[in-house]
Amino acid sequence: MKEIRMGIGFTTGRRNFRKVLATYINTWNASKASLQKDVKLSLHLFVAYDVEYHHTKSTDYTNLSQEIVDTFDSITFVGAKNALRSVEKLRRSGEFTQAELTSVFGAGYAGKRNAVLYAAIENQMNALLFLDDDEYPLAVTNNHNICLWSGQQVFLSHIKEIENADYTNGFHCGYISPIPQVKFNDMLSEQDFRLFIEAISNDIISWPNIKNLMESGGVTYASTDVLTQNDASDVPLIGGCKFISGANLCINLNKPDKSLPFFNPPGARGEDTFLSTMLQDRVVRRIPCYTFHDGFSIYQYLLEGVLPIHLSEITANSSTINTRFLNACIGWVRYKPLLVYITDPEEYEQRMHFLKSALAETLPKMAAHFHDDRFFTMMTEFERYAKNVKRHYNQFLLTQRTWKKLLRVILS
Repeated sequence: MKEIRMGIGFTTGRRNFRKVLATYINTWNASKASLQKDVKLSLHLFVAYDVEYHHTKSTDYTNLSQEIVDTFDSITFVGAKNALRSVEKLRRSGEFTQAELTSVFGAGYAGKRNAVLYAAIENQMNALLFLDDDEYPLAVTNNHNICLWSGQQVFLSHIKEIENADYTNGFHCGYISPIPQVKFNDMLSEQDFRLFIEAISNDIISWPNIKNLMESGGVTYASTDVLTQNDASDVPLIGGCKFISGANLCINLNKPDKSLPFFNPPGARGEDTFLSTMLQDRVVRRIPCYTFHDGFSIYQYLLEGVLPIHLSEITANSSTINTRFLNACIGWVRYKPLLVYITDPEEYEQRMHFLKSALAETLPKMAAHFHDDRFFTMMTEFERYAKNVKRHYNQFLLTQRTWKKLLRVILS
């Protein structure tokens, strides 16, 4: 009998967390009979929560139903008041400087993901599956402008493949992109918008894909070809990265010394992208399993079994949508300098010059079109992060060195 200790990891800051968790568990309970007969699986929950993100309280995460508690063999919470005791012990031991520990467990999503990953290794998990609190185990396809829904066996899909890979990553559908539909005019042409998006985004975003997404109302539909296939595929190396997402992501921990830390520049996102830059010699497999990303938190009733036949278009006539788009753009320009510095150092100066020129040309048009002068802050943010790119790169390296040092301690 093969025993697998499977960690389920969340980094969360939404009250909806418990409902999302319950949906995954209900899906698991309905599908676990398909698990191979010679496999004995135990589930272990790891939750890093942030009460400041949406002004929540700790019990919004820790007060789980008895049914959920009984599903897991162990549950570990990481919050401001219950940080990992082992990390606190390391802090007091004097083996690590404050800068080292902050580089791994500091503020931001990367620090919370690292805390979950560290706890999973400490508790001798064989694998750790990261899930997000705004993604649901569902896939939606578009058939003659009608939504067709299918449940997704997320746990089983990763369990099936993770032994043959270092990382397994599923697909995403729903509201993945923050880019709204834009009606081009004399103020903002399609060429202007294309220049803006291609300048600030990463290497896997192509204009034809973005244009198609905008034309579909901002909704990414699942592919029936993916849904009906059984085989995983290798994630390709593009621009020095094997691009993965931070959720619907499973990490093989049978050899924990091969694990890698998450990282993001201070105040920026991109922890999945920076992990992608470290995966050149890792086996990364894309598995045929979707999660539905409810990026605007408008379809939480999906968790109660209400399946709409049409999904709302994401248009640029909502202040909430436009603010989300602006914040995403600011996030992109904050981490773009470091991403280029890591993956294309020889062309760094040239590409930063192009990015700055593109922003100078397009930001006035973006601000006028969206009636929002906050777009001009993107230039300030870009220049600040470009100026500090070497310092951020050294922090990136420090995080990796510290992680290796932590593993030597925990695995000795």
